[in-house]
Amino acid sequence: MNKEKIILVIDQMAVAMEKQKEFLTEFDNVIGDGDHGINMARGFSEVIKKRDSLAKMDAGDMIKNLGMILVSTVGGASGPLYGTAFMKAGMFLRGKEEVTYPDFLQAFACAIEGVMARGKAAEGEKTMLDAMLPAKRAMEQEWTLSGDGKKSMEAGLTAAREGIEYTKTIIATKGRASYLGERSIGHQDPGATSFVFLLEAIASQM
Repeated sequence: MNKEKIILVIDQMAVAMEKQKEFLTEFDNVIGDGDHGINMARGFSEVIKKRDSLAKMDAGDMIKNLGMILVSTVGGASGPLYGTAFMKAGMFLRGKEEVTYPDFLQAFACAIEGVMARGKAAEGEKTMLDAMLPAKRAMEQEWTLSGDGKKSMEAGLTAAREGIEYTKTIIATKGRASYLGERSIGHQDPGATSFVFLLEAIASQM
């Protein structure tokens, strides 16, 4: 994936967050602060304002700076978590003008490590990690088996969507949703949901 395609991915992410902001906020109204979709859309709107300057950077700096913008413009827990994810991925990709699929997998692993450290969270706590970690495992497994990036992304998306469904079955133990206890069962995690929309944007340019 060259820099031009990365910019197209960013465009698609921004479109998705704007399109889905009410959908995401609806879930967050039930188990969170009710602002996840609105915050994500606002953050990516700010990213698009800096699109031209981002396009002049190498792939790593582009993604790192995207993360920095999200940290400073997305409210709640999502800004620090998503911002950290992109910054860690960008740091791994520093200096690269083009991102290979193995590069992407390694950057994604760095992003997840960043989210886990920043959020002090693990799989099974009804967070975005319940979509991210299954996606990572499925992508790595398919890449090892077939060496086909598109198939790997498809496997990751399938696993991430299954992760969303899984979040409906468990009690939230992190963030605002944890205050609901067992009442959080039956509701999908907004962060896991927004992650799938972002992963779909990446897959669109693979």
